[in-house]
Amino acid sequence: MLSRHCHTLRLFILYTCVTAGLGMSTAWSLVRAEISKEFEEKVSHHYAQNGDTSIHYASLGEGPLLVFIHGFPDFWYSWREQMQHLSAHYRTIALDQRGYNRSGQPEGTEQYKVQHLVDDVRAVIKHTEEKKAIVVGHDWGGFVAWNFAMTYPKLTDKLIILNLPHPVALSRELAHNEKQQENSQYARNFQKQGAHHALTAEGLAAWVEDQHAKKRYVEAFKRSNFESMLHFYKANYPRPPYQEHQGPIVKVMCPVLMFHGLDDWALLPDGLNKTWDFLENDLTLITLPGAGHFVQQDRSRHVSLAIENWLHLQKALSSTD
Repeated sequence: MLSRHCHTLRLFILYTCVTAGLGMSTAWSLVRAEISKEFEEKVSHHYAQNGDTSIHYASLGEGPLLVFIHGFPDFWYSWREQMQHLSAHYRTIALDQRGYNRSGQPEGTEQYKVQHLVDDVRAVIKHTEEKKAIVVGHDWGGFVAWNFAMTYPKLTDKLIILNLPHPVALSRELAHNEKQQENSQYARNFQKQGAHHALTAEGLAAWVEDQHAKKRYVEAFKRSNFESMLHFYKANYPRPPYQEHQGPIVKVMCPVLMFHGLDDWALLPDGLNKTWDFLENDLTLITLPGAGHFVQQDRSRHVSLAIENWLHLQKALSSTD
């Protein structure tokens, strides 16, 4: 929650900018920067260890544990709005995945296979000394979150996924959906040798609209390893010829909340079909027209409130069982 001091300062900035003729857009930009500054001052930073790899995470608030996992190209700061909103009642932590920002950057594609990524999350939860967590993931973070819930069901209290179909559904879409095949060309490009040489910190941050946040992103990406980022694709993203998942399906045991921005061109909403076939519990699906791939930022307040209300509903339901 924002302090009374921050609220007063926000009004002062708005008044000063408007009376000086600078306009509301400039005023709100300064306000967002001031809010972000206070948030960053309140967050504490920690490191968990998974073997030889150090995983950085930011923490805010007290209560049941909420673990946020970012995707590509992103870092822990992606969850700033959700952390501010939910930290009043939850212990919110957001990690930097390996290869990103302040986390370790091991060499080699093998180091980025899904089991290592899943165990990074396990190491973070262990470091907090909590017995289980509500796990939240977006994009590659969603891939890790799905797999974490399937690998460690006893550690996963609830699962929240943003713009990432279930991995089995994604393999189905790549096998049969020509539009998804076409729109996944970027992933095939990322799988090529030397693809990381075409990346820059500024280019990776181009999608960030807020100028204060964009500066933080550029700084974080300059600390990151571009080759490591693309190892996620080389180690885990399906390759042509695409085939549907073969073998048994390990079902997710906990309740699941999914968000999908319908303007996401990289991961099409057709992948959401039959998600319920992969679950042994209830599914809540929220689709957001007008929101793109980075739905937690495109519709930050909507996502934060929906998470809060869904968790409250789940708590109420569990108390009646």
